[in-house]
Amino acid sequence: MTTPVKPSVAVRLADVCRYFGEVKAVDHVTLDIYDGEFFSLLGPSGSGKTTCLRLIAGFEQPTSGSIQLYGQEVASVPPYERDVNTVFQDYALFPHMTVGQNVAYGLMVKKVPKAERERRVREMLDMVRLPGMENRKPSQLSGGQRQRVALARALVNQPRVLLLDEPLGALDLKLRQQMQIELKAIQERIGITFIFVTHDQEEALTMSDRLAVFNHGKIEQVGTPADLYERPATGFVAGFVGTTNLVSGDVAYRLTGSPEMFSIRPEKIRLCPPDTPITDDLHGVGGTVRDAIYLGMHTRYLVETDAGCDLIVVQQNLESSSADIHATRGSRVKLLWQKASARHLTETN
Repeated sequence: MTTPVKPSVAVRLADVCRYFGEVKAVDHVTLDIYDGEFFSLLGPSGSGKTTCLRLIAGFEQPTSGSIQLYGQEVASVPPYERDVNTVFQDYALFPHMTVGQNVAYGLMVKKVPKAERERRVREMLDMVRLPGMENRKPSQLSGGQRQRVALARALVNQPRVLLLDEPLGALDLKLRQQMQIELKAIQERIGITFIFVTHDQEEALTMSDRLAVFNHGKIEQVGTPADLYERPATGFVAGFVGTTNLVSGDVAYRLTGSPEMFSIRPEKIRLCPPDTPITDDLHGVGGTVRDAIYLGMHTRYLVETDAGCDLIVVQQNLESSSADIHATRGSRVKLLWQKASARHLTETN
């Protein structure tokens, strides 16, 4: 039997801290990011994810700990000597330069010959689907096009690691969703390591091979999108990665026979007639529909349960109309879910 080859580590953080006075922006973070991964740092504002990215880039210096790029210690290496490039949310394009000049800027600094610069600029613009745009100014481009130019400029220097600091944050929802797909496709095509900072859990779930969830300067959990969504380790991860119902204490005991905190995703709960029996493989509880919010493809119900808590339930609108859904308000129902769908958790940090 062939033993799977373990991927090489592109970025390693070992017990890294970054303190600003009394503020522990990054607090004893240890993390391996593998070569060729699309890895996301996910968390709310102030959780430490952006500081962590800046430490990898060299824009910040660690208070303590080790930072390695492909096995080389870089904690004291300046940004321009690290084999990384960064794409920022505001794109940071030079407004007085053309698209071609913006993309070629790093090559000019490195004194790459003109013919080679022009060839690589054309290749990059083709890759980001902006062929023939060399002579336009950034002011003549849409937000999505400017984002692609910033990406091309970062990739033209052929870094081993690309750092992306919320680069889609300035785009509208539809364009942001389109760019998520394009960004992942580009990363797969060129095969280099992408490290992506975001506070948007949908972005992280859509694009990442793996992700780390940050909270108060620490990592709560690392794993694949499915790991974090289906098997959250803490209450914070369960609540931040998607929508969930968190139940603990006496209410949890009444529902499951244990006071231990558990998470149940809204789409895992079935909304049934009130006389539906509860079989051995199910947990269940009666309740009254307090609200029903029609959202097109699905409906979100808020049910006041007989156990003393409110639970959110999401169901696809396969046949029901909005009128049918609104008529459910005030009606008695039975909520049922598979016992295996309830994820027991440690307390939120």
